Amino acid sequence: MSFVTGVGLTSYGKHEGLSSLDLMSKAAELAISDAGLKRSDIDGILCGYSTVSPHIMLATVFAEHFGIRPSYAHAVQVGGATGLAMTMLAHHLVDAGVAKHVLVVGGENRLTGQSRDASIQALAQVGHPDYEVTLGPTIPAYYGLVATRYMHEYGLTQEDLAEFAVLMRKHALTHPGAQFHEPITVADVMASKPVAMPLKLLDCCPVSDGGAACVISREPTRERRVRIRGCAQAHTHQHITAAPALSELGAEISIAKAKAASGIAISDVRYAAVYDSFTITLAMLLEDLGLAGRGEAAARVRDGYFNGDGEMPLNTHGGLLSYGHCGVGGAMAHLVEAHLQMTGRAENRQVRDASIALLHGDGGVLSSHVSMFLERVR
Repeated sequence: MSFVTGVGLTSYGKHEGLSSLDLMSKAAELAISDAGLKRSDIDGILCGYSTVSPHIMLATVFAEHFGIRPSYAHAVQVGGATGLAMTMLAHHLVDAGVAKHVLVVGGENRLTGQSRDASIQALAQVGHPDYEVTLGPTIPAYYGLVATRYMHEYGLTQEDLAEFAVLMRKHALTHPGAQFHEPITVADVMASKPVAMPLKLLDCCPVSDGGAACVISREPTRERRVRIRGCAQAHTHQHITAAPALSELGAEISIAKAKAASGIAISDVRYAAVYDSFTITLAMLLEDLGLAGRGEAAARVRDGYFNGDGEMPLNTHGGLLSYGHCGVGGAMAHLVEAHLQMTGRAENRQVRDASIALLHGDGGVLSSHVSMFLERVR
């Protein structure tokens, strides 16, 4: 058993003059304070990678920078799934008695600390070095290919995909830390410049500076109690040329295993935090996870199903698409928001009931998946 005892999140956007380690430190301090702990209480550290500050020992580099001496330190990298993968590992570590309080942290100054070309080059390495990278595709290009196929198979339109961007922006408007606070419409998404058709600029997450962190503990440290009820992973492929059929991707595998581990059904879930690097990512994952039928997620968005006051509130902070994306910390913001919702601290974004939350992270091109259920206990 383990509990999410504290969370910390910076605003996302531009943080001039702050390094990855600085942003990670800001988030870590917030999370430790939120848990009611001191830095000296942290005996485990899990650190996500940074493309701006690559290092073969980033976890211990951060520990030194932050001023802690953990008995366990590890760096993790499975793309966008890293935040939840680290949380899952922390859950296992405290459950096994290896550590009492594990700090999970990720952050980057990806917007101000890295040129556009360097960022594109770093992310392009997700492709196969012989069969893909040499042809020059970018991450949006891979997801554009996936989107084209998915639209063909399930009848989605570009306007359908635009609905997800509009929803995430609507939610971001209510969060002061979000990178974007200008409302958008389906027409705005359709009119935005092409990036990798059918994906346009507003179908894609931005590049951001920011940091996020959480503390996973063996026992609760405050009266509010949010425990990790069950979690699972799936890794079906690394490269898109080796990917299985769209109906056999890893999200379906990981969610089935997480449901079995937790004893929770999708019908029990009251809040959803789902990875949304692109509109197609969110559409596919919602359907893979069983939160909508095949080809039906966009209709549910239009009907208000995923609104803050809807039946299944989704990414109420604005997600990667509008709160922002700073690498590993990007998806960890989903976990922070889920915890705030579950503990009644989401202020003007507070939903009616977030007693059971489903979180899902995706790394690579739908390559690595982590599904997790959180439960509020009295």
